[in-house]
Amino acid sequence: MAEVGLLPFARVALQVATQVLPPYRTRFSKHQFTQPQLLAVLCLMRYEDWTFREAEVRLREHQELRAALHLPAVPDYTTLYRFLRRLEDDTVDRGLQETVRRLRGRRSRPVSAAIDGTGLSDTSVSTFFHRRLEQHAHGPRPRRPWLKWLIVADVQQQILLAQRARQARGCDVRSLPGLLDVAARGAPIGMVLADAEFDSEANHEHIRQRLGAKSIIPARRRGVPNGTIRNQMFRAFPKKPYRQRAKIESIFSAVKRKLSSRAPGRSLATQIRQALLLGLAYNIYRLRHRSAQRGCQQSPTLMRHLVSVASKGVNVSVSPLLATLTKKGGRVRLFSRRLQLLSSAQLSYHQI
Repeated sequence: MAEVGLLPFARVALQVATQVLPPYRTRFSKHQFTQPQLLAVLCLMRYEDWTFREAEVRLREHQELRAALHLPAVPDYTTLYRFLRRLEDDTVDRGLQETVRRLRGRRSRPVSAAIDGTGLSDTSVSTFFHRRLEQHAHGPRPRRPWLKWLIVADVQQQILLAQRARQARGCDVRSLPGLLDVAARGAPIGMVLADAEFDSEANHEHIRQRLGAKSIIPARRRGVPNGTIRNQMFRAFPKKPYRQRAKIESIFSAVKRKLSSRAPGRSLATQIRQALLLGLAYNIYRLRHRSAQRGCQQSPTLMRHLVSVASKGVNVSVSPLLATLTKKGGRVRLFSRRLQLLSSAQLSYHQI
């Protein structure tokens, strides 16, 4: 079980869930677990790629995790499954918008948004295992269709602004206007980057007229394209700003490496909800990572103060200061090299 960063993630997930869900669904609900607590546990499941039974076992073993979620007892795996069944997609979307609001803070500058999609598996069975089965069976075997996960991401902050999931078969051109309208609620959009899969004159017009943003979408190479904007993209394509679109592939890589590459579930509705929770868990992960970095920003200030004091020839005891830095989220390892450099400036320190 990965202990590093698990407790901060649980605390941030509970704070976000409290903003989007009331404590109880009705006045007749059992007042044993609140809805924000159960939603935070579902986000933890996507963060650690747990199953429902694994989540019950991990919560039972981890007392500090239960304390971070304010859980009076361990919820049964059936309780988590039933809560996932009745969880609405709009609730997950509101949770995503809450994370965007917290991540952006007071920023008002328009963002460069990229839109793309990737595939999520419904099981943990690898493609290599499927190929070996087909080799032994001397023919193709029936497979369940994988899930298509579409996201709109801010390429500067590397966060998700909007998301949608559906079955793999189908065209994604018509999904662009709806996704961008949802993303524009959380952040003003100044430029939209997409690949040729989303190329259409209607999409260009929607981005430029409805959102007031610049659209950069390469035209499909099937002769001279129709439409004024598509013809412009075909003849004079802005290659330099379009390079930023590759950052959305880094987001897909981070999600699949750090969180999960699958959306488990027997029904399509459950798989879609698992994919949306995966995007919410990624934004909470970035929010937790950002708050941890913010706690480390006080370390260089204290280090510069030590340098100024040591330059005056004053002996300073460093052990209490390092203890303070440790409590504030600093890292003692970063100071080991600097303290060695300061030893020549009459800076005496004890055991670290």
